[in-house]
Amino acid sequence: MVTPEHSTDRLPEALQQPIDSVLEHLWLSEQLAHNTLEGYRHDLSKIARRLQAAGLDWLSVDSVDLAAAVFDAHEKTSSQARALSACKRLFAWLQEYGHRPDLPTTHLHAPKQGRHLPDIISEAQIDALLAAPDTASSHGLRDKALLELMYATGLRVSEAVQLTLSELDLQQGLISTIGKGDKQRLVPLGEEAVYWLQRYLAEARPRLLKGRACDAVFVSQKKGAISRQLAWMIVNRHAETAAIRHLSPHGLRHAFATHLVNHGADLRVVQMLLGHADIGTTQIYTHVANERLKQLVAEHHPRG
Repeated sequence: MVTPEHSTDRLPEALQQPIDSVLEHLWLSEQLAHNTLEGYRHDLSKIARRLQAAGLDWLSVDSVDLAAAVFDAHEKTSSQARALSACKRLFAWLQEYGHRPDLPTTHLHAPKQGRHLPDIISEAQIDALLAAPDTASSHGLRDKALLELMYATGLRVSEAVQLTLSELDLQQGLISTIGKGDKQRLVPLGEEAVYWLQRYLAEARPRLLKGRACDAVFVSQKKGAISRQLAWMIVNRHAETAAIRHLSPHGLRHAFATHLVNHGADLRVVQMLLGHADIGTTQIYTHVANERLKQLVAEHHPRG
């Protein structure tokens, strides 16, 4: 049987007791090797301390908070996968013995080897992209406002081109959008995006419409609201000017989320802003952040 950790290292009973119980259960029922059980103990204790710091325990944590505890952007994906495996064992035991009715691990998935990650767009590249449009022209000012909004909010390209004036509240710095599944969400705008939207709406949009009525925020000179295809062309054109290869509107969405995670944003917040129904979809950005950390070490460490 696994020997318990020294008493001075023990967690509060609500966190420690389930760990001890599930390890004893696994030892008795599956005869797991000592090293395997010790590995589970290490990983579960690590996650428990993160839950403790957040004021949570094994019975109160939901899938979003558990994902935030498991998918630490500073850890290797292999460490995250091991921690998730240990958590699945513990929550399965809690459910089997009636301590919890649900499994918060159901929609959490370990990062896979060879998993495709979004291309990493640096903040310097984004700065170059946003500086590319010629804001002295009506089209350039529109493009600048569109790029600023997409990077500031992480909107899907379809959400950006369908945005209407009534969904834009520049005084409060908010937009309301309808995403997948016809779900409405509010997304805040930063000061920079608000500034360029105000300029575009006051100066460029009236010149592009030439007196025509249109509810869409982003318009063209000929057809009213811009299309998804035109939005793609706008992003691609200015990305080429900024010497960024293969940047799509969805790449701006990835950059928005990745940069938030890099700066310490909670995964729950990123999930809400992106409009993801499943936290498992959002967790990819912790893996992107991991890759960025590795890249920074390789570039700047003397033995990288």
